[in-house]
Amino acid sequence: MKPVIYQLFPRLYTNLNSRLTRGGDISQNGVGKMNQITTEILTDLHSLGATHVWLTGVIEHATATDYSAFGIASDNPAVVKGKAGSPYAIKDYYDIDPDIAENIDNRIDEFKALLRRIHDCGMCAVIDFVPNHVARHYVSDAKPSGVVDFGTNDRTDCFFAHDNNFYYMNEPLSVDGVDISGYCENPARATGNDCFSPRPHKNDWYETVKLNYGIDYSNGSRHFDPIPDTWHKMLHILRYWTEMGIDGFRCDMAFMVPVEFWRWAIPQIKAINSKLLFIAEIYDVDLYRTFIDAGFDYLYDKVNLYDMLVGIERNGWHADAITSCWQRVDGIEPHMLNFLENHDEVRFASSFYAHKAENALPSLVVSALLGTGAFMVYQGQELGEKGEDDEGFSGPNGRTTIFDYWSIKSVRDYLSRRATKKSLALRATYSKVLNLCNSSKAISDGGFFDLTYANYDNPSFSTARHFAFLRHYDDEVLLIVVNFDDKPANISVNIPSHAFEHIGLAEGNYSATDIIGGSKQKITLSHDASVWLHLKAKGAKVLKLAKFGAK
Repeated sequence: MKPVIYQLFPRLYTNLNSRLTRGGDISQNGVGKMNQITTEILTDLHSLGATHVWLTGVIEHATATDYSAFGIASDNPAVVKGKAGSPYAIKDYYDIDPDIAENIDNRIDEFKALLRRIHDCGMCAVIDFVPNHVARHYVSDAKPSGVVDFGTNDRTDCFFAHDNNFYYMNEPLSVDGVDISGYCENPARATGNDCFSPRPHKNDWYETVKLNYGIDYSNGSRHFDPIPDTWHKMLHILRYWTEMGIDGFRCDMAFMVPVEFWRWAIPQIKAINSKLLFIAEIYDVDLYRTFIDAGFDYLYDKVNLYDMLVGIERNGWHADAITSCWQRVDGIEPHMLNFLENHDEVRFASSFYAHKAENALPSLVVSALLGTGAFMVYQGQELGEKGEDDEGFSGPNGRTTIFDYWSIKSVRDYLSRRATKKSLALRATYSKVLNLCNSSKAISDGGFFDLTYANYDNPSFSTARHFAFLRHYDDEVLLIVVNFDDKPANISVNIPSHAFEHIGLAEGNYSATDIIGGSKQKITLSHDASVWLHLKAKGAKVLKLAKFGAK
């Protein structure tokens, strides 16, 4: 199976409230619930082509909402971002966030019921594992017997100690640009984005505290023998959720944790469930192979293919640079996870990116169909969500907020059956591409052949704006051509003799059916003839080839 992962933020996804107040609290703006993610919704996502649902923000995190009446420790708003808080400022690794439960005392059971619904709909469930940092105020009210909270036994009189969970500085905490006078932390602990200063900036992750995995950052020395206390605590957390029945972990900022930890932890978790996925958020191509060797199944290919597609769409970079992207990950491509959007990136349809959701087709086809690795879609992407609301803590920045109580207009309209024809047409296109990922063996398991080099001297084929490749498996062959230009194009595509030999493709007359557009045409494949195609502006064709006379 080629994983097609749908990222869904329960706090936002099923919130249908349209009367929203900038910076509003939960009573004003409402919040989505796990129980509202019904079998009908999940079945619809499965029909879209999703094989996995990434439930973002389900672990209990710091928030300005007071849940003390339910035995949940309150957080100081001075070190919470937004009213809802960051889902990556974890304050109890063993609990479900109360925001998304209808019956707060029953939140773990509601989560288990959601897992069952996902599984019953034929999909797998992925949750975040946030190993690098915790909320400023971490206190677990749901921890199993015998578990000790992070920092409980730390020595606070030194920057580093082998079994400390945090790093300490001999000064009180202050944040440049943020008034935290209502919060006292003395001595200050290092901030989650490797800010080893008692005075982080407002743009730092000041709401979080960096965890100590045995590296003394004052001199770079590494202390992994004996195994540090933080390692044992994190392994226990991974076991807890694995035994609850989740199917994968999306590991937040995995590269900020020493790879030695992953080499130690992942095999122990896979001994419990060998099919469980580990997905690394990682931003260094030079570390890809190291983290795959450590046991990760999939890695974000953000700084390689994603950034290249952004450059092609926004900055006029040449499409033939895609060749260098697959060459850079040649041999490990099945471990790549590609995407056009996620909660960290600007929305494709926003004015910060491509302005129009329908312009996504060439990038979507390349990102989803280039290889056998995983592909990810972010909630509302398939509906053309722009993400340009001014929510409060998050301004109109082209991203959907993760800090505020809010709802997503495109999703809200779709779930309320008020989606526009334009949104529904876009979703239908996404569905064709995403379902192809697993209905076609050529895409899910097959080989790849880049046609760029054979078309540099082809006057009708612009290697600056066009890209073409073959996907193949046994006798199934797909010819895929995209047009990044904002003008339609009549394109001829040269298929070199090596492609015929490599794939075992016979010369002759073929019927070519466009899986996306539905059109059919007759083409002739030979060493000395080009295939002529018409592509719309920002268009793409995925042509399934069938030889005339073939059974």
